Amino acid sequence: MEPKEDKIYVWGDSRRFNSYAGYFRRLFGERVQKVTIDAGFTCPNRDGTVSRGGCTYCNNDAFNPSYCTSLKSVRTQIEEGIEFHAARYRRADSFLAYFQAYSNTYKPLDELKTLYEEALSVPRVVGIVIGTRPDCVDEAKLDYLAGLSERCHVVVEYGIESVYDDTLRRINRGHTFECSRRAVEMTAERKIHVGAHFILGLPGESRDDMLRSVGEINSLPLDTVKFHQLQVFRGTMMERDYMAHPDRYTFFECDEYIDFFCEILMRLRPDIVVERFAGEAPPRFHIGPSWGLIRNNTLITMLEKRLEERDVWQGCMYEG
Repeated sequence: MEPKEDKIYVWGDSRRFNSYAGYFRRLFGERVQKVTIDAGFTCPNRDGTVSRGGCTYCNNDAFNPSYCTSLKSVRTQIEEGIEFHAARYRRADSFLAYFQAYSNTYKPLDELKTLYEEALSVPRVVGIVIGTRPDCVDEAKLDYLAGLSERCHVVVEYGIESVYDDTLRRINRGHTFECSRRAVEMTAERKIHVGAHFILGLPGESRDDMLRSVGEINSLPLDTVKFHQLQVFRGTMMERDYMAHPDRYTFFECDEYIDFFCEILMRLRPDIVVERFAGEAPPRFHIGPSWGLIRNNTLITMLEKRLEERDVWQGCMYEG
């Protein structure tokens, strides 16, 4: 009996979602690994420009690797990060410098150029990924990044978090969803790779709200997307609110989240690359329910098994 051939989906492989690993293989022809950098940025909702205290959920230490600190130069962080990842991912020969902590376009353009060029001067670095807020870019900064993208890989990732303005106010983002839309469109118009981050389960949003939000996500000219389940971290404003008002919060159990994310995927535009669908942080940072020590690779395996069991895939319910 002939073995059954795997179905090849529109993104070019047999996985049931448009994976980041597959995207990198198509783009670079090899494994490329991100190296996280803390370049000493802040945010306009921290320094008083639009607000103070930052986003209610934010504790960057929960996501920064041990080598990553603004006390070290950009070059030193990258060199140490390459050593760290070389031991963990032996197949990675090329790296992307990931400006991750806080808003990494929130400085004058001349200072940004110095930081980005320092990162690109490190051997084996083939591009930069810049995490930032949609209210921290302008025409001049994007024009510079467009020029830079002609000689290396450049990605701008925006923390959008929610498509609902009421939610954005509750979490002290300090900008609207329309601001996010403008920033994404301005970036895409310049042929710069553009990504976005969203949190599933923020207070005040129902499951139906989250599913409806996929339509707004699909309407954005995005290349990549990251989803995180809601987690409450120590040392945040959200921790204080959760301790005072736990009834405002509903958390996903791990298995429940896998099923729910299948529903998200089924509605998601098939050309959008899913960089991440859940967040992980050391248990010592968590307040309230968490999934313990389950790693991202295990979650991916669980997701792919559930997609196969349900015989569904990314975009199978998308109506474009």
